[in-house]
Amino acid sequence: MKKIYVKDIKAGDKVSDTFLVLDKNMAFSQKGAPYLSLRLRDRTGDIEGRIWDRAVELEKLFRKGDVVLVQSRAASYKNLIQLSIVDIRKAGEEGIDLREYALSSRFDIEEMFNSVMTFIGEITDPHLKRLMESFFEDISIVEGFKQAPAAKGFHHVYIGGLLEHTLSVLRLLDRVAGHYSMLNRDLLIAGGILHDIGKIHELSFKPLIEYSDTGRLIGHIVLGVEMLDARIAKMDEFPEQLAMELRHIILSHHGVLEYGSPKRPKTMEALVIHYIDDMDAKVNAFQGFIENADDDESDWTPFHRLFDRFIYKGKTE
Repeated sequence: MKKIYVKDIKAGDKVSDTFLVLDKNMAFSQKGAPYLSLRLRDRTGDIEGRIWDRAVELEKLFRKGDVVLVQSRAASYKNLIQLSIVDIRKAGEEGIDLREYALSSRFDIEEMFNSVMTFIGEITDPHLKRLMESFFEDISIVEGFKQAPAAKGFHHVYIGGLLEHTLSVLRLLDRVAGHYSMLNRDLLIAGGILHDIGKIHELSFKPLIEYSDTGRLIGHIVLGVEMLDARIAKMDEFPEQLAMELRHIILSHHGVLEYGSPKRPKTMEALVIHYIDDMDAKVNAFQGFIENADDDESDWTPFHRLFDRFIYKGKTE
């Protein structure tokens, strides 16, 4: 059982506890001595670790993705807390609860899922409503949808992230549908639910978030269309026009060819879903990067490589 979590570690603490190894890299000091650089995680966050002595020997005792027991001292380095590790070994599987080492949505999973089901219940088009119901009658889809992250390293990168992102997109689409009367609300809601559904097969997340073989070779956009077509094939007289518009929403939701969309949005609903999806992902990414910026003495985050900018946190008190 864990005794101390990342969020509670302070400089000077002796830390003897278990963590998940997110990353490990052998490097060399200016004097040419090898040292091991680690990134460790529990359910409250990530922390850097360094092994300065016996690095080559200890590196062989564990792998990326292992839960390890570390003996260490916490120190502050460039305003960040870091573990100086004197001993490390792979933890025994007995008594290890993997949920202790995976970041999770701050919101209740069941409440979010029930909210998505409420949106389905409000769909008036009988074909779309039955299609949505058929997806979530499949227990494997339900379990994957509740647990999957929304991405590996950009936004909603935690257990329940896909569900949280989807619900946020639905709530925004609902507001937009009320503003633009020409939009087909039922199609927006169905498309909002399905736009990322392929991610339950694209990503594996037990306990590390990684791309599955299927995810790397095919990707969630094509996987989503395949899942949609498989469901429609089992339904009687599903309108082909409606099926085509749903496929187009999934195929175009990344917006441009450079970001993986085989098609750019060419319907009103596809255009709206693309922009809402993109906005929700980027707001979450901004928020997460600001929250994880540990330097409380600066009004700015470190440089964000994907956004290619520093992000303003606001004035410190």
